Amino acid sequence: MIIIGITGTLGAGKGTIVEYLVKNRNFLHFSVREYLAGEIKNRGLPVNRDTLTTVANELREKNTPSYIIDELYKEALTSNKNCVIESIRTPGEVESLRSMGHFYLFAVDADPVLRYNRIKQRNSETDHVTYETFLANEKREMSSNDPNKQNLQKCREMADFVIQNESSIEDLHGQVELILNTKIKEIDEQ
Repeated sequence: MIIIGITGTLGAGKGTIVEYLVKNRNFLHFSVREYLAGEIKNRGLPVNRDTLTTVANELREKNTPSYIIDELYKEALTSNKNCVIESIRTPGEVESLRSMGHFYLFAVDADPVLRYNRIKQRNSETDHVTYETFLANEKREMSSNDPNKQNLQKCREMADFVIQNESSIEDLHGQVELILNTKIKEIDEQ
């Protein structure tokens, strides 16, 4: 069983990579966002970027820095299939998944203006923000010395593969295929 983790900046293309892996490579998808949304709804709170961040940080602080990812990994193990876990946000999550073996971390990024335009087009419940708020949210998640809080910069540094997504969806798919076909040979051996 192979686990691919996806980290990246807001609107960079994490979900597009996940969709490709699910549709074209038969990966199962496990989403941190969906996990947190369930927890937030159980608490009777609105699902937005602030509650997603706050609840994630609370769960990590109460348990371990890798708690959410560990819970998703337990679910993935029961499938015994290749899985993709989206969105890796802390170094502790990366370290925990690495310790399980057969784990690869993809980081995806793009120009901020391009990413903002993408989130406006997808129009999800957490994407109704100004460009200034978008940048402030990203800055808040980019680095932290607290192991329970988001540190996208460090996750990117820990990535096995970094993808720059500033062209077409087909180009992004091509970059993913190149990694899968030339770097992660064990996927094709299964």
